[in-house]
Amino acid sequence: MVDILPFRATHFDAVDRLWRTVFTDDPAHSHAAVAIPHKLAVQPDLFLVAVERAQLLGTIMAGYDGHRGWLYKLCVDPDARGRGIARMLVRAAEARLADLGCIKVNIQVRDTNVAAAAFWAHLGFCEEPRISMGRHLA
Repeated sequence: MVDILPFRATHFDAVDRLWRTVFTDDPAHSHAAVAIPHKLAVQPDLFLVAVERAQLLGTIMAGYDGHRGWLYKLCVDPDARGRGIARMLVRAAEARLADLGCIKVNIQVRDTNVAAAAFWAHLGFCEEPRISMGRHLA
């Protein structure tokens, strides 16, 4: 049975390994050593992991700014895919966001990641006519 739990410090090494496996082209500021301490400083209860028999199988981070919710770092161990774990993580994060009063959730998918876009569409997310822009502050 897969449990969806809040991230704990004891999960760090497994999350780091999983992210290095799944997010091979992430920039340094998205690596576990940087992203996890930042997340734990803000809404740490919105960082969830999927665990089965003490094995970490997936992660999701969520955030809520009082206006919109965001989902980040959804991933599942490649050997555990196809079991509905990603869906469980998304639904658990959405439930926590809804409990905070969030009424809309956004995600960003790299335009080259066709499989991820299809997954999100299957969960009811739809492409919106937006231009995603960003700026590094450091």
